[in-house]
Amino acid sequence: MILRLDEHGERIPLTVESSDKETGMISIVVQSVGKTTHQLNALDAGDGILDVVGPLGKPSVIENFGTVVVVGGGVGTALVYPTTAALKRAGNRVLSIVGGRNRELVILEEEMRAVSDELYVTTDDGSYGKKGLVTDKLRELLESGEAIRLVLAVGPIPMMKAVADLTRKKKIHTVVSLNPIMIDGTGMCGGCRVLIGGKSQFACVDGPEFDAQEVDFDVLIQRNRTYREAEKRSLEEYQQRVANEERPACMVEEGAR
Repeated sequence: MILRLDEHGERIPLTVESSDKETGMISIVVQSVGKTTHQLNALDAGDGILDVVGPLGKPSVIENFGTVVVVGGGVGTALVYPTTAALKRAGNRVLSIVGGRNRELVILEEEMRAVSDELYVTTDDGSYGKKGLVTDKLRELLESGEAIRLVLAVGPIPMMKAVADLTRKKKIHTVVSLNPIMIDGTGMCGGCRVLIGGKSQFACVDGPEFDAQEVDFDVLIQRNRTYREAEKRSLEEYQQRVANEERPACMVEEGAR
């Protein structure tokens, strides 16, 4: 889905964590990273959002593969959760790995446990679960002799690249989600162009899920950095504006002098 807070706001891509067809309610998990996500998380109950567009992109391929390993890194766990639940309902044996830099960034642990046959939790700093990266645990599973038929990985681009490198050696079909680089969500802006098997595709309309072995991660990383400086500047200006608004009027006037 693509969300916009107000008439002057940017369009940002977010994945639906869960939905209720009867009430029309959708749930999303948002980590404060840039200006818009900070603004979104600052909203109170009852506040409004200008528009939400979706669902966009192609649906996940859900079937009974056999044994499936799902890897969620940080907020990527929210993205991978509904697909994990669908894979479990399809009869797969689901082994899930979720992790974050620290305990605070490990999310939806109990929800993932409920839809997994086995759940492994890791943290980079060892503050919770097993110390290490999610790819460390994935490597253990790959080397255990388990007959793994599919690996699904969602999270930071370097993590997904590392997963693809590991599974390539074992020739295991691997799927990754490239939604972080979406902008427009319709394929018209060209901002989410990716190289898949040497051919240009758009993450928003041709994905967001792609065969990890065909993704050119070097190009993806480069394109993902395109607006980094502008995004950093926008966030800094927003945070400064918020700080000024929170200061008492007398302090603002004194600072101006």
